[in-house]
Amino acid sequence: MSEILKTLVYRSQENWIISHNSENFYKITKIYIDRFITIKKNQNSPRIILIQNQDNHINFLSAFLAAIITNCHIFLCSKEWQSKEWMEVLNLIEPHLILGNNYLINNYPDHSYCKVKVHNFYLPKSNLIMIPTGGTSGNIRFTIHTWDTLSSSVRGFAKFFELEKINTFCILPFYHVSGLMQFVRSFLVGGQITIYSYDELKNNFIPSPNKKNTFISLVPTQFKFLLINNLHFLRKFATILLGGGPSWDYLLKEARKYKLNLSPTYGMTETASQVVTLKPQDFLKGNNSLGQVLPHVKVNIKREDRTVQIKADSLFYGYYPNYIQQQNFITDDLGYFDNKKYLYVIGRNSQKIITGGENVFPLEIENTILKTELVNDVCVLGINNTFWGEILVAVYVPKNDDIDTENIKHLIKLNLSAYKQPKHWIRIKCLPYSEQGKLNYQLLKKIAKKHISNKLMQGL
Repeated sequence: MSEILKTLVYRSQENWIISHNSENFYKITKIYIDRFITIKKNQNSPRIILIQNQDNHINFLSAFLAAIITNCHIFLCSKEWQSKEWMEVLNLIEPHLILGNNYLINNYPDHSYCKVKVHNFYLPKSNLIMIPTGGTSGNIRFTIHTWDTLSSSVRGFAKFFELEKINTFCILPFYHVSGLMQFVRSFLVGGQITIYSYDELKNNFIPSPNKKNTFISLVPTQFKFLLINNLHFLRKFATILLGGGPSWDYLLKEARKYKLNLSPTYGMTETASQVVTLKPQDFLKGNNSLGQVLPHVKVNIKREDRTVQIKADSLFYGYYPNYIQQQNFITDDLGYFDNKKYLYVIGRNSQKIITGGENVFPLEIENTILKTELVNDVCVLGINNTFWGEILVAVYVPKNDDIDTENIKHLIKLNLSAYKQPKHWIRIKCLPYSEQGKLNYQLLKKIAKKHISNKLMQGL
């Protein structure tokens, strides 16, 4: 870990964190290093929770590096988590130290983490990085990474884009892999990073990227907002990485219309961000794939069911506390390669809906509904039904209050088979997204089930 410290010392002489003194960043990191060394006198591999707030980016990142340098186990967490989530997390981790403006200490002073129990978990390495992730269930899990897995991802990224330095404009949270990797890239490859709040960006305070050839990473909901409200801002970037979930066809069409340097990506927390990426020049030529595989990765498609399988130097070591040497990560995604080795993902196996014996993937239906240009957003769900197995429900946000559901239904009939057309339609003001742009499927299913129950009671 001395190499990280050497890099930190070297970078302290450069202006690499925009709007913050690099030498001061080094000094703060050193303070955390000394503090963690003191804790290690009583505990060989202390478990440290790091909570990100909107105003503690520098402390968060300094503590992150310090924990790795001093061989601590670090858990990245969000202050947005609620009571139930925190109780689950605290029981799982039993931390020795919590950092993040004393958030938990103030809110849960009587919790058992104050009296740490003895873990029986076998963790062969002493400086593991636990990054949170959640599936469609919304339950928080921690993927186990190391500095080596994160570094491998950086090397693959730099080689793919043929860059010696990587400049980035980061508006994503650092406790999430999409934000964290932007920091690690800038730190290791020698570029600059601008840290900015998405909330401020939404309020139309638009800074300019400090350097040319700057990357920005966005999830589809963020890209959609900026496309509508701040097109001029998006035009300033050499590369707009778009990930965190499937993109809607009409967004890609609009991006090409305005000649934006969009770069759709495919990756996940388990792979330390993207493993497949489409370069902007290919996107602008009309390529609708997710791109080609990065140099540090091998992606295979299982013949029987088209499951996407990944081997990578950046692959995680299981979900905490189960440390496992991953050989081949089988994803939940279904896809295929074309004859030029571009990857296409057609949907998620867990989100596949079987209705009347037919397999249906929500993404196809959602894209068809969006193409009507009568809705701003939509999510298609499968709800259990004794006759059909599952029935399709579309929860949508209309463009305006005058939109008639029957008009939408009429337009999609021209492009979808009868069994792919939703049986229930629910109007809603906005879909529930997390701060990473992930849909809350649990809440949407509750809404859908209540709607269907009310219809049955009304005899409809």
